[in-house]
Amino acid sequence: MEYRELGRTGLRVSHISFGASSLGGVFHSLHESDGIRAVHTAVEHGINLIDVSPYYGHLKAETVLGKALKDIDRSSYYLSTKVGRYGTDGVNCWDYSARKATESVYQSMERLHVDHIDLINVHDIEFADLEQVCAETLPALAELRAKGVVGHVGITNLTLHHFRYVITHVPAGTVESILSFCHYCLNDDALTDYLDFFESHGVGVINASPFSMGLLTERGAPDWHPAPLPLRSLCRKAVDYCRSKGKSIEQLAVRFSVGNPRIASTLFSTTRPEAVLQNIRWAEAPLDEELLNDVQKILEPRFRDTWLNS
Repeated sequence: MEYRELGRTGLRVSHISFGASSLGGVFHSLHESDGIRAVHTAVEHGINLIDVSPYYGHLKAETVLGKALKDIDRSSYYLSTKVGRYGTDGVNCWDYSARKATESVYQSMERLHVDHIDLINVHDIEFADLEQVCAETLPALAELRAKGVVGHVGITNLTLHHFRYVITHVPAGTVESILSFCHYCLNDDALTDYLDFFESHGVGVINASPFSMGLLTERGAPDWHPAPLPLRSLCRKAVDYCRSKGKSIEQLAVRFSVGNPRIASTLFSTTRPEAVLQNIRWAEAPLDEELLNDVQKILEPRFRDTWLNS
């Protein structure tokens, strides 16, 4: 397993990491026992960053992950969770107030059965009033960092230019890492436009969703996926092309996404232990340059197409 520095946090994280969104049944239904074994398998095979959120499955992902973490040495992993985006009874909600952010951290620790969070993130700031994030949410998290309740503070976001705004409107060092999703994968590498900026501010970079939330998989994206239909169609064409060559687009997607050394880690999510091992193998396999070139040509007409989050 390769490990990389996450900005100036001092954390050396595995270049491929475990995203626990699937433990909330976000993408597909799950068997809880399988999800717990998937977490154990990830840590046993060198993955040391686990990311979750109270939003995933509306508390379910944190709850299931907490059951898994009970049986794992706390020193063997870094734990990342989030504040700001929530949900109850199937209804999404957002609250970026300082009060809620602080309350949420302590509630997450209870569900996760831990006494500190290594990395706390403001979740999906594209939904937030960025002035509130700068003036209220982040200061509240920085106060928890000063108290030792959390180790480091970050932000997550789909809309890339929001990262720049927030980082430049808070005191230096407030934001220590960012988590970007669907912007460093086969169909979109827009994250690379911001790497110089992040490095100049000492901000570590985590990449999420190498499969573009299911677009780049044999199974295909879930019905709720917000990608425009032309992009969905081209991704399916790329999937079919790889299959016709006896190759896996999932392997290509993972290997491409972990290949940039300026990105500390790439998160994948699964509830299947065998899929954890498969993703690790894919991350460590040689990159098929010829297949990559062919797939990039297929995706070129809609390359860097994005969408509004939902």
